[in-house]
Amino acid sequence: MVRIETYWEDLTVLQVNREAPRAYYIPYREAENALAKKRGKSPYYQTLNGSWKFQYHRTVQDVQDGFYSESADVSGWDDLIVPSCWQVNGYDQCHYTNVNYPFPCDPPFVPNDNPAGLYVREFNIKDEWEAKEKYVVFEGVNSCFYLWVNGAFVGYSQGSRIPAEFNLSPYLRSGRNKMAVMVLKWCDGTYIEDQDLWRFSGIFRDVYLLARDPQHIRDVFNRQELSEDYSKALLRCEVETSGRLEVRAELRNAVQELAASATALVDGQGSLELEVASPVLWNAENPYLYSLVIYSGEEVLSFQTGFRKIEIVDGVFQINGQAVKLKGVNRHDSHPELGQTVPVNHMIKDLVLMKQHNINTVRTSHYPNDPRFLELCNEFGFYVIDESDLECHGVFHAGDYHMLTKNPDWEKAFLDRVIRMVERDKNHPSIVLWSMGNESGYDRNHMAMARWTKSRDASRPVHYEGSDPRHKGSTDTEVLDLESRMYASVQYIEDYASNPDSTKPMFLCEYSHAMGNGPGDLKDYWDVIYQYPKLMGGCVWEWSDHGIKTQTADGTEFFAYGGDFGEAPHDGNFCIDGLVDPDRVPHTGLLELKKVIAPIRIEAADVQTGRFTITNLYDFIGLSHLSFIWKVEQDGEVIQQGVLENVTAAPHAGASVHAPYTLPETGRCFVTFSVKLLQDCRWAEAGHEITFEQFELPVTAAKASAMQKIPEIRLGEREQLLVIEGFDFRHEFDLHGGMFRKISKHGVDMLAAPPKFNIWRAPTDNDRKIKRVWAEEGYERAVLHVYGSEIVSRSETAVDIEVKFSLGGYIHIPYIRGTACWHVDGTGEIKLNVQVNVREGLSFLPRFGLQLVMPRGTEEVEYFGFGPHESYIDKRQSVKKGKYLLTVDDMFENYIMPQENGARFGTEWAVVSSEQGMGLKFTAPQPFSFSASHFTPEDLTGATHDYELSKLKRKETIVHLDYKMSGVGSNSCGPELLEQYRLNETQFAFEISMMPLFKEDE
Repeated sequence: MVRIETYWEDLTVLQVNREAPRAYYIPYREAENALAKKRGKSPYYQTLNGSWKFQYHRTVQDVQDGFYSESADVSGWDDLIVPSCWQVNGYDQCHYTNVNYPFPCDPPFVPNDNPAGLYVREFNIKDEWEAKEKYVVFEGVNSCFYLWVNGAFVGYSQGSRIPAEFNLSPYLRSGRNKMAVMVLKWCDGTYIEDQDLWRFSGIFRDVYLLARDPQHIRDVFNRQELSEDYSKALLRCEVETSGRLEVRAELRNAVQELAASATALVDGQGSLELEVASPVLWNAENPYLYSLVIYSGEEVLSFQTGFRKIEIVDGVFQINGQAVKLKGVNRHDSHPELGQTVPVNHMIKDLVLMKQHNINTVRTSHYPNDPRFLELCNEFGFYVIDESDLECHGVFHAGDYHMLTKNPDWEKAFLDRVIRMVERDKNHPSIVLWSMGNESGYDRNHMAMARWTKSRDASRPVHYEGSDPRHKGSTDTEVLDLESRMYASVQYIEDYASNPDSTKPMFLCEYSHAMGNGPGDLKDYWDVIYQYPKLMGGCVWEWSDHGIKTQTADGTEFFAYGGDFGEAPHDGNFCIDGLVDPDRVPHTGLLELKKVIAPIRIEAADVQTGRFTITNLYDFIGLSHLSFIWKVEQDGEVIQQGVLENVTAAPHAGASVHAPYTLPETGRCFVTFSVKLLQDCRWAEAGHEITFEQFELPVTAAKASAMQKIPEIRLGEREQLLVIEGFDFRHEFDLHGGMFRKISKHGVDMLAAPPKFNIWRAPTDNDRKIKRVWAEEGYERAVLHVYGSEIVSRSETAVDIEVKFSLGGYIHIPYIRGTACWHVDGTGEIKLNVQVNVREGLSFLPRFGLQLVMPRGTEEVEYFGFGPHESYIDKRQSVKKGKYLLTVDDMFENYIMPQENGARFGTEWAVVSSEQGMGLKFTAPQPFSFSASHFTPEDLTGATHDYELSKLKRKETIVHLDYKMSGVGSNSCGPELLEQYRLNETQFAFEISMMPLFKEDE
C-alpha cells in the first residue's frame, strides 16, 4: 500500500502546502493577449490537459507505494483524457443520488474501501522558465488528491469545485518532468458535498502550469465606489505582491480607450485608485465592461470590470438604484457525455439559450462554476448567485439536519469553502449575491461563513436558504441579508410580502420544479412577484436534465438516470428535472418561462379601437432595440398586419399605442402582437421573438347557415346492436356496452375500437405525490359499468339513446355515476351530452373525457385552439390561439420519463383524419382539452424510458376529448397543485360532437 498520511479522514487537515486562495487570472506578456483571454497565447501558461496515464483501484489499500517515483514504469497503464470524470470513462460506478449519502453516515469517516485513481503525466518545462516561480493550478478535483512531482511529495488538497494551487519551483527542472496525482473518491469533505447530482470523481476541470516573476502580483481585489448620483466612480485596486514591485493600472472602456490610470510602488500590500467620470454602468441588460489592465515586471494581468452598486433599501433589492427582479434558473455543471466536465462552448450554449428565453439570473447550484463561466456571465449579462461548494443534506436522515453546521469541529471546513470561493470570484461584476451553500442546516458554522464574507466583501448581500424557520434551526439570522425560500407556495410569499413587519427582501432560490411536463404554476408566482417590491424573484429548479447518454444492449441510445447502472441507493429520474433535455433541446416548460418572465407586457385599453398599453419591464433599458408587429387573424387566416411606429417607454414605464386595424364583420378573430429584436446581437439574430401577446377581437361569430333539411335515417336492432344508417354513413351502437362500435362514412371506418369514458392520465413527474393517492383510489383501473341503455326518442331523422353508467375500480365504490345521452341525426353527426356525479371525498380526478381509438393511417390533425405546442390549464401562457395543421407525431412531446403529454387546452374544434382527409371532426359548445397520440395512457404509464416507446407505438391513433384535464403544477418538489387547476367538481356536464367527414367535401 502507498505510504501516505490519511488526511482524507482528518478534519484538521484540509490541505498541505496549498497556496492561499486568490483572484482568478492568467498572467500574460502582452496586453493584447491578456484582453483577448486566450490562455494559450500566454508564454507564462502551459496546459497539462490531455492524455495522462491512468490506473483505477477499487480501494486505496491496493495502491502500490512508489507509483509516483521517477523510475516507476506506467507504460502499461490506461490512457485517460484530463479533464474528465472516471464514471463516464468506464471506471467505478455511475451513481445518482439526491439526499442520501452513498455510504453510512458516520462523519468524518468514509468507507475503508475508498476507490483511488492514479494519474501520471510527463511534460517539458521551457528553458525560458528557469528563472521563474512555477505553479500548478487544479481548477477542480473530486474529492481530494495527493500530488507528487519528480518523485517528491508536494501537497494535498480537498474541496472539489474550487481551485488548488501549489508552488512547484523547488521540484521542477528545465526539460522533462514527471507529475503524479492520486485522487480519492471520498474524503471527509464528501459529507459536505452531498449535492443532488451524479457522484463523479477525478480531475474534472482544467490543470495548468503558470510561470511567474520572482516578485509578482499574487492577488488583486477590485473594489468600487459610486457617487450617490452615479456620476463618478472610484475603482480601488487592492494589490498583494510577493515582493517590492512597481505596479501600473490602466482602466480602458469598451472600445479600449484609456479611461483612467494609476501607478504605485507596492511591497506586500498596496492599492491604486482610478477615478472615472460619468461611468457607464454594468447590468444584465447592458453588460458594459471596462478592462482593467495591470502591469508589473514582465507580467500583464487583465480583469473585467463592471461598475454597479448592489443595495437593499427598505426591504427592496436594488442594482444601481433600481429595483430589480431576478428571473433565474438553477444550473448544475452537466454534460450528457462528459459528466461534470463542461467545455466552454457548452457553457456558451447554455447562456445563449437562457438569454433567448428572457432569463437574467443564474444560481450556481450548488458550488462555484468554472471561472470562465463567470467571465461569460459578465459579458452576456447575467446576475449570478455564486454558491459555496457546501451541502450536507444527507445528515437529515441521520436525525439532525443541523448536525454538522452546529459542530465546531467542522467550522474550519465550512469556512474553507466560502473563503476560497469569494477570493477566487470577488472581481466578477456578474456576481450579485454570495451564497453560503445549500441544504446543510443552519447554525454557528454558517454564521461564521456569513460573518467572514461580510467582513471581506460588504458590497454584495449574503444569502442562505437553510435559515428558513421551517427547518427549525437557529433563529439568529442577522448575518444574512435576505429571506430565502425553497418551494414556498404563492400564498406564502404573498403573505410575507404584504406583512409590514417583513424587513428583508425575499428570494426564491428554488421554486416551480420543472421536472417532466411542467412547471405549471409560473404565472401564479410572477403575478405576485411583480405586485410586491419585497419579492426579488427567484430561480426555477432547474436548467437541465442530467441524463447520461448511454446505450441499451441492442445499441439504442438513451439518456440514463438513477438506477440505470444498478447503483444503490439512488433517486431514479429525479435528476431529469430541467427546462431542457441533457442535449439542451428546450422543453415546453422553458417556452412557458420565457413568456411569463418576458420584459414586455402588453395590455388592452380598448380592443375594439386598437388601443393598447405597452409596459417596459426592463430595469435599465428602453425599447429602441425592439420592433412591435401586429396581425389580425380571422378563423386562423391572416387578414391584416402592420408595425407599430415609435414605441418608446423608459424602464418600468408604459406607452399607449394604436394598432390601426379594422374589425372584421364575423368570425373568430384575434389580434396578436409579436415583439422582436431589430438587430443581431451576441445571443440571437434579428427577428428573434422576445415575447408576444394575443387578444380576442369583439366580433360577432359567423351566423350558422340556413337550416338544411335533415336526411332520414334507418334504424335496425339485433342482439343489443343498434344500426343507424343514413345517406352516406353507417353507425353501430352497442346497447349492452353503452358505446358506439362503428362510425363510418362512405364505407370508411373511423373507429378501431369502441370509445370509452376515461379519468386516467399517465402520471407526470409532477404527479409523483398525488399519484400515490390516485393509486390507492384505483383510478388507473377504472372501467365502465352500464346499468342500462335505451332508445328514449326516435324519428325519421334522428335517434336519442340514453345510457346509465358508472366508472369504478375493483374494491372501491364507483368514482363516477352518470348519464350519457347520445343523439344521432341524418347528417351522421353524433352528439354526446353526459351528466356526471363524482363520489364525495375523492381526490381530484386526473381528467374526464372520451377516449377514441381511430384506425391505422389516421395521421393528420387540424384544430382551432392553442398551439403550436402542448398546453394545460396552468401551462398555457406560451401558446397562441389559432388554426394548426400537424401530424399525430407532431402532437407528441417527448420526455425522458414517459408521461402525459401533448394535450391542447382550449380547443374549439379538431379534425383527426387520414392524409386524404377522411376522419372525424370534433366540436363542442365550450372549449375542451384535446390530444391525439400513438400511445394510450397505459402505454405511457408502464414505460420507464422514452426509448421503450418505439416498441409500444401503436399504428392506431388514440384521441382524447376531455371536459377538463387537471393542471400539471410542480408538485414533484414544489407545492400542491392549486385548487383552481384541479378537476374537483362533484357535478358537471360535458357536451361534444363527432362528425364523420371527408375534407374534400367540406
